[in-house]
Amino acid sequence: MENNRYNTPSHKDKNDEEASVIIPETAHQVSKDSWFQVGVVLSMGVNSAYALGYSGTIMVPLGWIGGVVGLVMSTIMSLYASTLMAKLHEVGGKRHIRYRDLAGFLYGRTAYLLIWALQYANLFLINIGYVIMSGSALKAFCMLFRDDHMLKLPHFIAIAGVACILFAIATPHLSALRVWLGFSTLFMILYLAIAFVLSVQDGVKAPPRDYHIPGSGENKIWAIIGATGNLFFAFNTGMIPEIQATIRQPVVGNMVKALNFQFTVGVVPMHAVTYIGYWAYGSVVSSYLLNNVHGPAWVLGVAHLSAFFQAIITLHIFASPTYEYLDTKYGVKGSALAPRNILFRLVVRGGYLVMTTFLSALLPFLGNFMSLTGAISTIPLTFILPNHMYIIAKKDKLSSLQKSWHWLNVVVFGCVSVAAFVAALKLTVVQTQTYHVFADL
Repeated sequence: MENNRYNTPSHKDKNDEEASVIIPETAHQVSKDSWFQVGVVLSMGVNSAYALGYSGTIMVPLGWIGGVVGLVMSTIMSLYASTLMAKLHEVGGKRHIRYRDLAGFLYGRTAYLLIWALQYANLFLINIGYVIMSGSALKAFCMLFRDDHMLKLPHFIAIAGVACILFAIATPHLSALRVWLGFSTLFMILYLAIAFVLSVQDGVKAPPRDYHIPGSGENKIWAIIGATGNLFFAFNTGMIPEIQATIRQPVVGNMVKALNFQFTVGVVPMHAVTYIGYWAYGSVVSSYLLNNVHGPAWVLGVAHLSAFFQAIITLHIFASPTYEYLDTKYGVKGSALAPRNILFRLVVRGGYLVMTTFLSALLPFLGNFMSLTGAISTIPLTFILPNHMYIIAKKDKLSSLQKSWHWLNVVVFGCVSVAAFVAALKLTVVQTQTYHVFADL
């Protein structure tokens, strides 16, 4: 049962506050994982199969200068904003293991409900993208050996959805991913390495590429604005408190270590494959890089299957706040293998993933889902709110200059969010007019 206290934060002595920190009740594990394991979890999100799309969804609409500068700057800003959020994990003598709990503590009950809705919409949209990605990877694998188009993309998305349901039943909570992190890392290395090496081979052999930003006039401007949503989507989860809840004490120091790992070592593979994919194929690179590369069928098959399985594992990370809420609300206790708990996961998590899979198949426009998710929820959750929350929580300790800096971030990212949302919505409407629902892309 959740602790629903929504008071103004008190400023106690730091040592007294840490000694009396309250941990809300939850059906999932808290403070069990090392900072390194959490750093790997965060890096999995950055280097998920989504990374195979950034050459097409970021570099193509922004070009070399805009793409490289944008990715580097969004990396730095994302580390900064995530660190702000990590420092607010223990405020007012309580650990805030859920984003909505922190919002409720600082702003009140209404904000608790609004942030809850915003965060879950964010995670739901991210998971739709993962199901689309895993279905696309499975389709690409099958087409290597059977190109009769008997099965369409919606069929492969349905298969991916079933696989996600089975994994959700088998993995009760986020900390239970331990053994799967090893597999996920292996899958990640395989598809990123194969994409990188084959792109280099193709790029060396290919004639000069066209790196001009496609489109003209209004459409070009909308595409550039929409790509800004992808920039911030690439690095952020919108669930820093939930991930930080799993880390061992000291929770702030260890989380900062995990974030530093994510935004240094962890982001290198994603940056590398994004730039090399754009270098090799120019403005014709697709939103799934493996569709462009050439190589032995078995090598491409390994890459596609690795992307398929890694997307399923990573989806579980972003679905875990939803699972935690449902497990806690309905009092899931005891062994994860108890028949009652297995049946609960089958019905409840299965229902959630069936709905996710249906919407994935209905509108399988992956690039636009990245832009929409970045604009609607990722930017507010990972840039706007952390800066404003920091002002509220630390108001007595911040100078006027520091407050002005955080307010500047709130205003700037607010404008970026609105502009990116309008652009992504416009591009989605255009594509729904070009393609029918349940399209075979």
